[in-house]
Amino acid sequence: MTPRALFAGLCTLDLVQSVERMPSANEKVTALRQSVAAGGPATNAAVAFSFLGGSATLLSAVGAHPLAAGIRADLAEYGVRLVDLTPEAADPPTMSTIMVTRGSGDRAVVSVNAAGRRLRPPPDLAELVAAHQVVHLDGHHPDLALAAARLAREQGRLTVLDGGSWKPGTAELLPYVDVAVTSADFHPPGTRTPEDTLAHLRAAGVPWAAVSRGDAPVMWQGPGEARFRPVPAVDVVDTLGAGDVLHGALTFALSRLLAGGPAAVSPAGRLTGDTFAAALDFAIPVASASCRSFGTRSWMRRQQRGTRRT
Repeated sequence: MTPRALFAGLCTLDLVQSVERMPSANEKVTALRQSVAAGGPATNAAVAFSFLGGSATLLSAVGAHPLAAGIRADLAEYGVRLVDLTPEAADPPTMSTIMVTRGSGDRAVVSVNAAGRRLRPPPDLAELVAAHQVVHLDGHHPDLALAAARLAREQGRLTVLDGGSWKPGTAELLPYVDVAVTSADFHPPGTRTPEDTLAHLRAAGVPWAAVSRGDAPVMWQGPGEARFRPVPAVDVVDTLGAGDVLHGALTFALSRLLAGGPAAVSPAGRLTGDTFAAALDFAIPVASASCRSFGTRSWMRRQQRGTRRT
């Protein structure tokens, strides 16, 4: 059975430019190269999921502005089905401007994200949730995320949260989350360390959680003590979107695990320490490999070329 996942969250148009160094105030620099693609945590995760062989549906806001055509074309190229909740919106889609420093892969990002866009859940949301094994949420559209998470819980679908940062609405969402994978920048109120974050998530009712920490081992916890999964060393070109790729690959591994499984057991209850660790072990190298190429799509083309050579 083909792994199927519904991704609800932010969709942007990303302009990524590689620079020798970040410009100072009032300084102009010439980019070394550039890339334009659809972006946002849920969007990049959906693209990675589809590239790995899954069937991905993205629930977001794109609109009818001419710039939205670039987003639609990119998603179509990578096999992601778009359900646009604002199909007639005339305003430009959300834009992200990103500079990546050559050599270190460090990046600077400017974006309005989901500010000013309050998305209402579509009338067929229950059917969309039911058609997928996993519902992935990035929390950028809190009303949509909460509605999807509640329906997923009612219908026995696994929910995965991308915790890039603590957002308005995250606290209300956590009781409906089965798996949360956060960045080191995700700090619930009163927390400072990854250990604090894992404890907070567990107290909020999240049974499986992990914290990614760049090139340091991923810290994760289910029942029992916190444990670690190694991150392979790579020559970093660009870290943009690596966390999103981690989520797409993890969601793919979890969807594949759940496909065709017994419906009588809750999806979170069907995970064990071994299976969750195995899903992380599948996802982490995929995310690391994405850092070896510039932009959020080059790693896939690079992997396709490597496959053809072998």
